[in-house]
Amino acid sequence: MGPASFIEPISTAAPSRADLKHSEDLEQYLRAQNLYESREEAELREEVLGALDTLVKEWIKGVAAHHGQPVEDATAVIYTFGSYRLGVHGPGADIDTLCVGPSYATRESDFFGPAPHSLQTLLASAPGLAALRAVPAAYVPVLEFRLRGVAVDLLYASLAVPALRAGLDVSGSAVLRHCDDASVRSLNGCRVTDTVLREVPDPAAFRAALRLLKLWAARRGVYSNVTGYLGGVNWAILVAYVCRLYPRAAPSTVVSRFFKWPTPILLRPIERDVSLGMPVWDPRENPRDRSHLMPIITPAYPAMNSSYNVSECTLGAMVDEFARGDAVCDEILAGGAGGVTDWARLNEPFPFFTAFKHYLQARPRGSAVVWVDIVAASEADFEAWEGWVTSRLRLLIRSAGSIVEVRPWPKPLRPPADPLACSYFLGLSKKRAPVNDFAHRVKDWAERRPGMELAVRHVLQKQLPDWVRAAGPGGASGLAAGQGAEEAMQDAEGAMQGASAAPTPANSRTAVDASKGCPAQAASGAGEELESRPAHAPAPQNEETGGSAPSNAPRRAASDLSVVDLGAAAGKADNVCSTTEASSMDVASMQTLGDAADAEAAKAEAGLRGVGELAEWAVLDSEGATGKPTPPRPGVTVR
Repeated sequence: MGPASFIEPISTAAPSRADLKHSEDLEQYLRAQNLYESREEAELREEVLGALDTLVKEWIKGVAAHHGQPVEDATAVIYTFGSYRLGVHGPGADIDTLCVGPSYATRESDFFGPAPHSLQTLLASAPGLAALRAVPAAYVPVLEFRLRGVAVDLLYASLAVPALRAGLDVSGSAVLRHCDDASVRSLNGCRVTDTVLREVPDPAAFRAALRLLKLWAARRGVYSNVTGYLGGVNWAILVAYVCRLYPRAAPSTVVSRFFKWPTPILLRPIERDVSLGMPVWDPRENPRDRSHLMPIITPAYPAMNSSYNVSECTLGAMVDEFARGDAVCDEILAGGAGGVTDWARLNEPFPFFTAFKHYLQARPRGSAVVWVDIVAASEADFEAWEGWVTSRLRLLIRSAGSIVEVRPWPKPLRPPADPLACSYFLGLSKKRAPVNDFAHRVKDWAERRPGMELAVRHVLQKQLPDWVRAAGPGGASGLAAGQGAEEAMQDAEGAMQGASAAPTPANSRTAVDASKGCPAQAASGAGEELESRPAHAPAPQNEETGGSAPSNAPRRAASDLSVVDLGAAAGKADNVCSTTEASSMDVASMQTLGDAADAEAAKAEAGLRGVGELAEWAVLDSEGATGKPTPPRPGVTVR
């Protein structure tokens, strides 16, 4: 079965006059939200890509000379992918690029590194280039920089050929032969993007619908791969799928049909290549694939689940938002002359910072001393530490989701008074946050250095700092005002690069002092049976246990909020863990770690280093109007 017949259209009807009118309103709304770049900015991007191509060709000739290869045959090629290649980027968006080179040009010493002939060195001295940052240890290694003010992410793939031929096409799977894993992942950014474009019957309708839905996802707080929602490639595949189901539909129809989704999502049959032998997503053969909650399969070989990070709780939040979006779209299409304001209603920001009463604050800190004395080193430390903790957030979200309703806010906020700080927020419907495991995991990072600290505490809504409140509904006043949507999407997606930069700790040292004074599981909330999902939504399975996902029933009433604040500030070399009781809260996560933890503490104590970590847990009075913490009880210290 070929791609053309793999997805049978639901309707091939041409758009009606009403559909076209709704689509015109949609287009006006997008332009009013400043989602299109100016002609001048578009021309600047073209010039930047031309300059980058010149730099890369200069670089590869130097590499060829260094390795004794024929300089006249040396060439490297620049490709674009992501939102720029799809044609849905906005003002200020970065450009995702891929450099493809021959086999002798290695990633480790020719692309990255301090060698005089490396691309990293060449870029560092290039005119108009700034903010160069190398992330060689990322899951997809990347060079990040700004060229003439335009942000660029540059990946590298080394092909198993001594020289690249003219007009190289990377869309076929043969290009992957004998490539290392990092090159395969880098190449697949381009290959997936191009395959999505080939599968779309009407590119104009696809782009308009995708622009609106990316804005919707950012406004409603469900745009972020790293926190368990969906990222740019996920939304693109989903919209392309709807376009295949309705090949002649206007953008307004594509948007309205988008919120009724099946599972899994495949744009084309899963390709197998016995000669390459790469693993592909297949729940029939791979038991782990059966537990994926919202499979969105990449259309290029090797097929992978691009939404692997989706957890039960983030899926529940997305189902809530899909149901709301479906209802609003039905009203828009059924109405008469609502016009542009109808689409604005669809994208009303989710009032995250007014929806809950209580907050849990976790703050990894970077030493101010390091920042003042070694500015460059401090910036690097903060970026690495923030990336590491951000990449572990999904563990906290997934663990918490097994016992509470959790809704993470995907966009980090940055306090104006502290340039080395950012904040993430988690909304909880019941207070039973399993943060001990989260703290242990992030503190085991092998790259952790003195001054990188973690603090978690429970605070009342009114105790949030002013800069959080000033962010407005949804945590982004710019979004509420219809501005900065592209920046929000980039913040959400960009976290993945730094988040993956840290290797998994190999020889971690963890010491745990467990006190018997921590409260046991509270009586309320544990093991309650939750309501089932609506009939239109699939019943996802828990990745770890295979059990059913939690309810997607409304989570707003009488809810609590947990805030994960990833700030960088000076802290004392104290290791304190205190817990207090709060009315109507489940604080079972604060319980003692038990004999096993004591044994682990004794075993690891010899390797303890005085790096000044801080892991503080404090639950404040939830209903007492004072907002002051109740007297602390003995707790758990994580070092």
